[in-house]
Amino acid sequence: MKYMLMMNASGKVAYQIQTWPIEDIKAHMAFMGNFGKKLKESGEWVDGQGLAAPDQAKLVRAGKDGRPITDGVFPESKEFLAGFWVVEVPSPERAYEIAAEASAAPGPGGAPLNMPIEVREVQCGPPPEFTS
Repeated sequence: MKYMLMMNASGKVAYQIQTWPIEDIKAHMAFMGNFGKKLKESGEWVDGQGLAAPDQAKLVRAGKDGRPITDGVFPESKEFLAGFWVVEVPSPERAYEIAAEASAAPGPGGAPLNMPIEVREVQCGPPPEFTS
């Protein structure tokens, strides 16, 4: 089963981490690097990326002629998607364990951030009742 783990960050500052002391940023980045390496070594890693700040985001929809119409940016958001991991694990419980580990990434002074990580199963197709 594949799960997407989405790391949400506070929208008070585009990337709050940029306000931390440099040694705290380095510790956080080292944790994230080691976390990804651990998932790769266990065979659970599918993909994962950090995302650009919300001031670079656009909301896109098709216009009447099919051409893209963009809105944004939306810097007033309370939180934003900062990054994600896709993991392949045998159970939702394992996905939750991985999310909890990511949530505890170190913040200022090394204290765990306990940031929210949304966990959602990646579906391989529509449920059988919706196919003919």
